[in-house]
Amino acid sequence: MADIQPTSAPSRSTKPRAKKQAFRLDMTPMVDLAFLLLTFFMLTTTFAKSNAMQLTMPAADGDSDTDVPASQALTLILGKNSQVHYFFGLNTAKTPAELRTTNFGAAGVRQVLLQLKQRSPQATVLIKTSPDAKYRDVVDVLDEMSITNQKKYALVDLDQADRQLLALNTR
Repeated sequence: MADIQPTSAPSRSTKPRAKKQAFRLDMTPMVDLAFLLLTFFMLTTTFAKSNAMQLTMPAADGDSDTDVPASQALTLILGKNSQVHYFFGLNTAKTPAELRTTNFGAAGVRQVLLQLKQRSPQATVLIKTSPDAKYRDVVDVLDEMSITNQKKYALVDLDQADRQLLALNTR
């Protein structure tokens, strides 16, 4: 607490003077209160929860049926310069696909995904990356899957038929 301690100064005159009093403020209670408040607010606050994407992996035994009907498939191939090549259906030797190109702009891949959702609500999107694609492109396309509320999508390896189709159309 605060206390006042009287001190007497040496006097040379005979005139009575007011005594100077030294003032000392004890800060201990205020520091205790500050730490109590700090502890209280640290213990009662809720911290931001981390946002994680739900990822479902196929069964480890390899017996899971993952065949996608061609009528309900959209394949996205991420290329260089943030380009997205896409085709509807599956690219096979019997039925080669017609490759189209778009980007991540407002009228780009999001519109393609929304059109797919209107056409076929149970469609599966196959996401493939070319060697020229950047990690940011993968993150952007996964964000588009979340924004357009796509229920089924998969990250798939780029096969030889898709490489040939990409090479033919990007010249």
